[in-house]
Amino acid sequence: MKALVTGGGGFLGRHIVKKLLARGDSVRILGRRCYPDWEARGVETLSADLQDRAAVERACLGMDAVFHVAARAGYWGAWDSYYGPNVVGTENVLSGCRRAGVRKLIYTSTPSVVAARGHLEHVDERVPYPEKFECPYPATKALAEQLVLKANGVDGLLTVSVRPHLIFGPGDPHLFPRIIERGQKGQLIQVGDGTNKVDVVYVENAADAHLLAAERLGRAPIDGQAYFISQGAPVVLWAWINTILERLGLSRVRRKMSYRTARTIGAVLEKAYTVLPIRGEPRMTRFLADQLATSHYFDISKARRELGYEPRVSTEEGLEITLKSWKAA
Repeated sequence: MKALVTGGGGFLGRHIVKKLLARGDSVRILGRRCYPDWEARGVETLSADLQDRAAVERACLGMDAVFHVAARAGYWGAWDSYYGPNVVGTENVLSGCRRAGVRKLIYTSTPSVVAARGHLEHVDERVPYPEKFECPYPATKALAEQLVLKANGVDGLLTVSVRPHLIFGPGDPHLFPRIIERGQKGQLIQVGDGTNKVDVVYVENAADAHLLAAERLGRAPIDGQAYFISQGAPVVLWAWINTILERLGLSRVRRKMSYRTARTIGAVLEKAYTVLPIRGEPRMTRFLADQLATSHYFDISKARRELGYEPRVSTEEGLEITLKSWKAA
């Protein structure tokens, strides 16, 4: 199989590329820069912005499958800074697939596309998109996912959306670095009562889910569908964070803040960062307060049944590998 991986130089994208190469597939990467390490392994690397339609369409030429992993993630920023990469970029990938006659498109989404205020406990893919989002990231990812799923069957293109939640593992540039950096500075504050459960997924398992989706497109009734992907059992968020800190010799989270207080502070900071010339990101937003204080974990029965997905690396094993990698860095 000839496969294009957008975002192939990123955290999840690299693991997908590695697995494709291991089984003998021909791989092309589209990213924001070139990657000599991949080129040395026979991977074709193209550097372009996802919003450059002509470049994206060229990247899709000759491909059997496209793994659209690239996106802008975050909890703060201007709408346009997310809409361009996440929605326009996806429109360009869809155009490229159709013009090049690509057969399969595997889209990396996020469970945040269904995140609304309050708990999401063991919900499955029937949960609807919320009417309102509090952050451009999930809003634009939801728009993009809908574009991808609606494109299924158009001009022979088969599409599927994979929704991995809180990906962790060696090389993680987001989750672990933020926890550890703030833990070292004593800046972590528990939001809520500390009992909320969340799904996580080890990066190798998330990559496996993408390859399983690609294999089954056209052979099983998964086209036009979305799938939650996780470890299969949630962790208690703040207990898990404290475990990470303790294993790295850092102090547990001591300070606490109520969910209501965090939401109020988030609303005030959002307003201040919007009307005043303040650089950077606010330390708290309403969306972030929800993520830190509410439960959000998902039923992955559909992925198990239709994709044949099983998390091969356990949460504890994945955590041990990640911490060992962090200590060695």
